Amino acid sequence: MNTVPRSADVLIVGGGLAGLVAANRCRQLGYSVVVAEKGQGADYRCNSRFATGVFHISYQDVMDPHGALERVIETATSETADRNQMSAIARNGRRVVRWLQNEGGQFIVVGPARWQRWVLAPPTPRQAGLNWPGRAGDVLLRRLRANLTRRGGTFSERTRVTGLKPGSSPWRWLAELELEGGSVSLGARQVVFADGGFQGDAALVREHIGAAPDEYVQRGAGTGGGDCLRMAMGLNASLSNLSRFYGHVLSVDAFTNNRLWPLPWIDELAASGLVVDRHGTRFLDEGLGGVYIANELVRSGNALGAFALFDSRVWQGPGRETVIPSNPLLKRHGATMFVAPDIAELAALMSVPADRLLETVNAYNDAVRTRRTETLAPKRSDQHYEPYAMLEPPFYAMPICAGITYTMGGIRIDGGARVLDNDRRPIKGLYAAGACTGGLEGGGDVGYVGGLIKASVFGLLSAESIAASS
Repeated sequence: MNTVPRSADVLIVGGGLAGLVAANRCRQLGYSVVVAEKGQGADYRCNSRFATGVFHISYQDVMDPHGALERVIETATSETADRNQMSAIARNGRRVVRWLQNEGGQFIVVGPARWQRWVLAPPTPRQAGLNWPGRAGDVLLRRLRANLTRRGGTFSERTRVTGLKPGSSPWRWLAELELEGGSVSLGARQVVFADGGFQGDAALVREHIGAAPDEYVQRGAGTGGGDCLRMAMGLNASLSNLSRFYGHVLSVDAFTNNRLWPLPWIDELAASGLVVDRHGTRFLDEGLGGVYIANELVRSGNALGAFALFDSRVWQGPGRETVIPSNPLLKRHGATMFVAPDIAELAALMSVPADRLLETVNAYNDAVRTRRTETLAPKRSDQHYEPYAMLEPPFYAMPICAGITYTMGGIRIDGGARVLDNDRRPIKGLYAAGACTGGLEGGGDVGYVGGLIKASVFGLLSAESIAASS
């Protein structure tokens, strides 16, 4: 049976990137710390261990001036991001990367784009499937856990926090911990929620995101079970919109073929071409990118009935240009892909009505040719992805599905990671960081800021807010 202290200055729920950053910063500031992590072993599963390791802010360099980064976040989130959280990310992205370097994290440049300048080393290989051991987030988490142990913090494996209620002096909070062989109570002056969202809980996903969670793929570790969300609700914490998630478009074969899960994603193929349903009709704005498309697949009821269409220019262009390229990895590992010399034959392979597909493709091609894609129904944006007309054979159609990585909605916090109540006032002694929080991402057209930067910035700020309140 695990042994865990019965009290601590700070209890941190979750041992992913947010939790370990918070824990190490708390120890630097002189606070006793217990990290409760329900996984076990040196390689316990969590999203930040599986991550490809890119630190960016809405696909911009974290070192850019904070004013420019705030404008980028505003644009990415359609001006729905909480301004205090937005400012915290923009002002502290640079600082948290430097802090991680001081903790032993190593970064390299992996590509020409500005957002690829700060990538954890050694990087994820340019391969399909899941390739995390000894790479990127795995190396950083091992380093941070070792640092915490060296600093005298407690990391308790196989430990799930099942309840939290107000305590009595000197402990503001009383937490119920479920350990192997029994349960114990722990008193804490401060608590940091950092359990990674609720994407791993089918009931919560069904309630807030989509009615059929078995129709989309869990792209991440699937360990975010919503424990912190439920505890926060019991404490009258404010919650953001819970209906959006960060994810990508995948081949439908990702359900059964591990070489196509969780990489490569096929966002660029879908966003450069067009997406149609089983009737051969467009039903979303492809130009808003893969995160948006994945969400719309779920919301539209087309989670298992959609195709990405593109021509040879997209396959040979955007298909080769991503960090984990869909071309040639999709073909190499057996992804279902229909290829034909004309649209009518492609429709037959897809088993969709040829006349309707031809009508859809012709309308799309005309709009691209005349630069009037905004007149399509639904409109086709061009700010993020250039639309390619279906002109050069062979033509491709790929059955696609949505892959969910982490939930974007969650516990509302302020710019210092303090949990807010339903009157938007901080709840004393309660903090949150990472994917269990909400208010920054997911608004507008499913605005994405960055999971690793969000986790690390608010993990750092939670510890510093604790120090400021003491």
